[in-house]
Amino acid sequence: MERTERVILTNLCMIQDGTKVLVEEKTGKGAGGIIFPGGHVEEHEPVVDSVIREMKEETGLTIENPKLCGIKEWINEDGSRYLVFLFKTDRFSGELVSSDEGKVFWMEKDEVLKSHWIWEMDKLMRIMADGDYTELFFDPADDWKPVLK
Repeated sequence: MERTERVILTNLCMIQDGTKVLVEEKTGKGAGGIIFPGGHVEEHEPVVDSVIREMKEETGLTIENPKLCGIKEWINEDGSRYLVFLFKTDRFSGELVSSDEGKVFWMEKDEVLKSHWIWEMDKLMRIMADGDYTELFFDPADDWKPVLK
């Protein structure tokens, strides 16, 4: 039995400042709402290093002590697995700067789900902010229904 598979590794991070969280209004393909900033893990890059790098690139902030709080995943049409490591931190420094990925800004945590959000943000908040679950899986056998575990 084959035990390896092709995997695309990415990350998202919820940066907290008191009652506020940093969100990004994504631009480009598949955009049109807010999500937490994040990006791809580079080849041979440690996952924690990738989220620190991505936060610097997309927000201008240097984060410290990111805590892994869950994963989001699905199987692509080509059979590869798409895996998003979900982090959070409240330790950061620097000046907030938006990037080509989208505009970044602070929002009250309890206002996030009242705004125009994308990519199952309601379920991500249950993992990252509330700690209710640790995995969001999109089930191809059930019409891509998102399942919290």
